[in-house]
Amino acid sequence: MSDNRHSDDEHHEHAHHEHAHGEHAHGEHAARPGNRLRKELPAEVPAPAPGAGQRPAPRPEESLTGRQRLVKGLWPPRLTRPQLIVAVLLFGLGFGLAVQVASNSDTDSALRGARQEDLVRILDELDSRTQRLEDERQGLEKQRSELQSSSDQAAEARRQTAEKERQLGILAGTVAAQGPGITMTIEDTKGTVQSDMLLDTIQELRAAGAEAIQVNGVRVVANTYFADAGKSVSVDGNKINAPYRFKVIGKPQDLEPALNIPGGVVQTLEKEQATVSVAQSGKIVVDALRQAKQPDYARSSSQ
Repeated sequence: MSDNRHSDDEHHEHAHHEHAHGEHAHGEHAARPGNRLRKELPAEVPAPAPGAGQRPAPRPEESLTGRQRLVKGLWPPRLTRPQLIVAVLLFGLGFGLAVQVASNSDTDSALRGARQEDLVRILDELDSRTQRLEDERQGLEKQRSELQSSSDQAAEARRQTAEKERQLGILAGTVAAQGPGITMTIEDTKGTVQSDMLLDTIQELRAAGAEAIQVNGVRVVANTYFADAGKSVSVDGNKINAPYRFKVIGKPQDLEPALNIPGGVVQTLEKEQATVSVAQSGKIVVDALRQAKQPDYARSSSQ
């Protein structure tokens, strides 16, 4: 036991001695002016405080040149949808213009390289084509004029046909008519008026220019006939009674004097104790109609 304690004490003392020796050696080494490491390091310079006349260190972005900034702004590209659409449209327009210019250049080159005989032939063909187009234009204009003329003629023919149909309808009694005329009324209280007297009245009115006549609702036409039916009169098979009322369309100034001439219709009826009255009017309506009859044998000569 005593040996071990002695050994430990000796070891402790040895370590203390080496520690003291190391500190002494370090102090001597630090105190040497010719230290090699101190000579290799640069002298320390204190950082100057920023003054009013000194600029701060430039940022990396501010140190870029104009071209570098332009390249940085253009690449990588950042396209929006409207810009992409405009770019596509401009590309298509440029492509079309390039194709058109190339086509025109080819045509011009072909014409410049053509012989004189070929150029003359091309001009002749162009002149011929121009003449054909001009002839076609004149032909179309002529057809248009003919169509317009024929259309006008057809319209006029239709108008005249309609007017003729109306006139024939009035004469045939198939359409109503109106116009100036007279109204004649025959009062026959004695029953002495006969059918022949009424027929004479119709003939006298027609001679004076009557265009449409109806008697007591019966339309008078070219083949109208009168017949006695006891104490009354039958017109085309229709029995009518007094008073007999005539509606007549025509010139009133001609119709009334024709009835009142000496020995005429009015005097003849008054001799039979009938009373006759005639009144002029600016509008007489003849609306009694006859059914159009298809002829059995007569045909139009134009067929």
